[in-house]
Amino acid sequence: MKKIFVILLSLSLLVPAFGQETYSQDEFLRRYNNLTERVGASGVGVETLLNKWEEAWPDDVNHRLARFSFCFNRCQSSRIVPMDRDRYLGNPPLIPMTDSLGKKVNYFEVYDYDDELFASANSAITQAIAARENRLDWRFIKINALMAYEKEEPEMALQELKALADYNFKRNPDWEHDQMGKVSPEQFKGLMQDYCVALFQIGSTSSAEAFRSLSEHMLGYCKDEPMFLDNLGSYYLVKKDYKKARKYFDQVLKKHPGDMTALKNGILMARSRKDVKLEKKYLSLMAAHGETETDRMSAQTRLKAYEKK
Repeated sequence: MKKIFVILLSLSLLVPAFGQETYSQDEFLRRYNNLTERVGASGVGVETLLNKWEEAWPDDVNHRLARFSFCFNRCQSSRIVPMDRDRYLGNPPLIPMTDSLGKKVNYFEVYDYDDELFASANSAITQAIAARENRLDWRFIKINALMAYEKEEPEMALQELKALADYNFKRNPDWEHDQMGKVSPEQFKGLMQDYCVALFQIGSTSSAEAFRSLSEHMLGYCKDEPMFLDNLGSYYLVKKDYKKARKYFDQVLKKHPGDMTALKNGILMARSRKDVKLEKKYLSLMAAHGETETDRMSAQTRLKAYEKK
């Protein structure tokens, strides 16, 4: 989960610097890259350069990205906080300790955000996206920032993710991504699943509901996609609504009998209910269709153990 909050914006890759000595858009970009390499995204002199850049070229999309980077970096502050929990935002404690009475105390790094500066950052990246609507990586930068800002209450991030899904399936854009290049429909679904997983791993009640809601939203466009069906099965398994969980797992296994998420969760569900008949059903499927030899052998061993009872 932590890595999804690490937003690295390499502006030097967006437009080549030609070494011009005039204050063209390229020259501003070159000066910006040189300066931030020395002082960081929000160091001394960066804001002054950004203001001059905006005055000269108010519609330069690279300036909008640079402004986002400056504001988002500037709006963050961190502190170390003790919490009576094992994970925070999906992350283990930064400093696990035990007090004098033997009680476990976990310390986590918590980020706080200046609302006004965050709003400026959000506005800047939104303007950049409006200028280049097919840049999927910029949309993800915005979503990542929202998830970091909202922490355990990812309401705006969820709405942005749903809007992105709507735009993708209704407009069929030719997505571009700085690292991936062209993004295929299957890659897009996989990237959306990454966000489903990130929401689930946050571990709060609100993030779990966002996980369910985004998975359902994606299924509205790709009805029988196994990973989103598995998501809903996992959601209801955690909720201990075993009837609904089984419905989704069985729906997946009907067409994909070797789906390991459905099989392993199905076995876990059967064991938690002490339903030997149901567990045997899933074990038989794993013995026949397990992803690895270890999975298949493990399932066969378990089935043989039941036969001896």
